[in-house]
Amino acid sequence: MHRDRLKRHGRIRLAVQLGFAALFNGYAAGFKGGRIFTGDSKKLCVPVLNCYSCPGALGACPIGSMQAVAAGARHSFSFYVLGTLVLFGVIFGRLICGFLCPFGLVQDLLYKLPLPKLKMPRKPDRVLRLFKYAVLAVFVLILPAAAVNKYGLGDSWFCKYICPAGTLEGGLPLTALNEQLRQLTGTLFLWKVGVLCAVVIGAVFIHRCFCRYLCPLGALYSLFNRFALYRMDVDEHSCVGCGKCDAVCPMAVDVRKQINSAECIRCGRCKAACPTKSITSMIEFIPKKQTEEKK
Repeated sequence: MHRDRLKRHGRIRLAVQLGFAALFNGYAAGFKGGRIFTGDSKKLCVPVLNCYSCPGALGACPIGSMQAVAAGARHSFSFYVLGTLVLFGVIFGRLICGFLCPFGLVQDLLYKLPLPKLKMPRKPDRVLRLFKYAVLAVFVLILPAAAVNKYGLGDSWFCKYICPAGTLEGGLPLTALNEQLRQLTGTLFLWKVGVLCAVVIGAVFIHRCFCRYLCPLGALYSLFNRFALYRMDVDEHSCVGCGKCDAVCPMAVDVRKQINSAECIRCGRCKAACPTKSITSMIEFIPKKQTEEKK
């Protein structure tokens, strides 16, 4: 029975992920003509890592926007972008990573390829997970404002040198559709393609490797996971310790002990796999508790 629930949950979650990917990248004419949408909605940030330069993107990437403001002549801080991210983080935590992010969807599909999977040793895995916080601090916040040219302007370091989502969603489609851009590609573009290839290969063998180790937006949302309004809970009394929840977790979280940890992306696979229905989300847990009290 729990296997059927897991499959049904997987189909529903995939439909949601595809729906949001289409919503965030709904400018079909951009893919046809190889141009970027420049309408008013581009002034707004979507809550996920979705490249501004994607031909279909209808909104701006929050990480790219933060860097652009920091790298500008005033080297200011974008409180609008931060406020938007804090709002989504306080309400949803990393549920956004699990259900809304297009690049998360890409990694989920890559991991489905029928190839041997790699289980990272616990200690190296813990150390590598800290790297995404360093990426957020150094490449998104510090370098764009601190490393400037003679005109006092900085660079969007994460977008320019790391972001594989930008290469996949923006760089590759635009160069494929625009001959002039193909002629301008050089060493930097080859570097970015190399980073993308490394992440793609990693995602085949390690579930959500980019989300685990590199994503600065995931690092930011993870700060809110423990006290976000959307939470999950494990009922210790009904849990039989079968370990099925741990086995299906894409982020290798110890579900029974750390279900609200910073690494949980709220994908709900653990809940769907639980044979005793011991895992609940907060919106279901509260009514259930109130019902029991009435009885």
